[in-house]
Amino acid sequence: MTDSPPFPVAFVDDDADLRAANAQSLGLAGFAVQCFADAASALEAVGADFPGVVVTDLRMPRMDGIELFRRLKARDAELPVVLITGHGDIETAVATLREGAYDFIAKPYPADRLIESVRRAADRRRLVLENRALKTALDAAAGEAPLVGVSPAMQALRARIRSLADLDVDVLVLGETGSGKEMVAQALHQWGRRRAKRLVALNCGALPESVIDSELFGHEAGAFTGAQKKRIGQIELADGGTLFLDEIESMPLALQTKLLRVLEDRQVTPLGGNTGRRIDMRVVAATKLDLARAARDGSFRADLAYRLDVVTLRIPPLRERQDDIPLLFGHFAGRAAARFGRERPEMTDALRRRLLAHDWPGNVRELAHFAERMVLGLEGDEAPDEPPPAPVGGTLPERVAAFEAALLREALQRHRGNVPAVIDELGLPRKTFYDKLTRHGIAPGDFRD
Repeated sequence: MTDSPPFPVAFVDDDADLRAANAQSLGLAGFAVQCFADAASALEAVGADFPGVVVTDLRMPRMDGIELFRRLKARDAELPVVLITGHGDIETAVATLREGAYDFIAKPYPADRLIESVRRAADRRRLVLENRALKTALDAAAGEAPLVGVSPAMQALRARIRSLADLDVDVLVLGETGSGKEMVAQALHQWGRRRAKRLVALNCGALPESVIDSELFGHEAGAFTGAQKKRIGQIELADGGTLFLDEIESMPLALQTKLLRVLEDRQVTPLGGNTGRRIDMRVVAATKLDLARAARDGSFRADLAYRLDVVTLRIPPLRERQDDIPLLFGHFAGRAAARFGRERPEMTDALRRRLLAHDWPGNVRELAHFAERMVLGLEGDEAPDEPPPAPVGGTLPERVAAFEAALLREALQRHRGNVPAVIDELGLPRKTFYDKLTRHGIAPGDFRD
């Protein structure tokens, strides 16, 4: 895995010494800092797709930090802007927080306070940009749903399906349970010249042996007791279209012999009939097993395995294409939200960690069901981190400070970063509240949805 490039920070201040000092601090912390001596030049360089954070002094000639923030917000309402202000401008900075500024830092401040605020704002910006990229990818893949994915493996799979769609070659689809084998069969059918005819899907493992012959090949009237009418079999119904045989490995051995003859001759003879009927169809078979190994074990006919294995499409399991998991979740969550009339959940850091930490043994099907439960409110993100408890050891002032920080974080979490509501609940003067946030390195923007 390659390291990600340094996160960009635009630092705006008309004081050359402050620019140099803060640029050095942020650079040592791993950020890529670009400095600007005035708001106009920063505004010219920071576009709507700026992938970083803006830090600006409040008081500057010509255009101040408030005006810069408002102009940037008009371009991108989710761009994090951190304001640097003197104590006399705290009321103004608080008002700007209500307008959507990410955080403010009162002078004088230690370098660690600036770095911590920028680091949190950078995490928020990364998440916003990732959600935008996911939405763009979903929109681009809408025409190829349900084979959603940006991983090289899925791009190659879609390309191969498109190249095979108009060909009459039979296809074997290999994939784990829930990986989307029927979706591949549907894509082969819908993207090809046979889409005007039927796609007949048959689960070979779900049919009782007593009726599978009749189900597949059909029967003539009087072919057996109870056969009062002629019945068209599933194979004949697929004439002109596609026959999809799911779980082909579970087909009884005796029936495999008959299927092999159908595949070789492209004819089907109903039970009780004497004449074969020509069938023009493509066959797509799906299995979760290695048929060659099953043939060696004697559970599958070797000649049928060779006949099916002309072209094989392997679907990679989700654990092999983790880049696709958030994208697929967005696809399924959007579909579930439309179905249930609910809001689609946003991709948070906690949700992304949960999605990537799971192995998804049920693959796409399991992920789709998880997305539905999320939309219905039956699942949630990982439990939010509990505020750190006061240390058992340490001096009394240290324990009091830790307890105070925990209370502040709890209140901000409960009110989702709504500063006036927190101030009202805690009964603190505004300036005292912000002094405490600065002392504990807490940014209200971290608690907003």
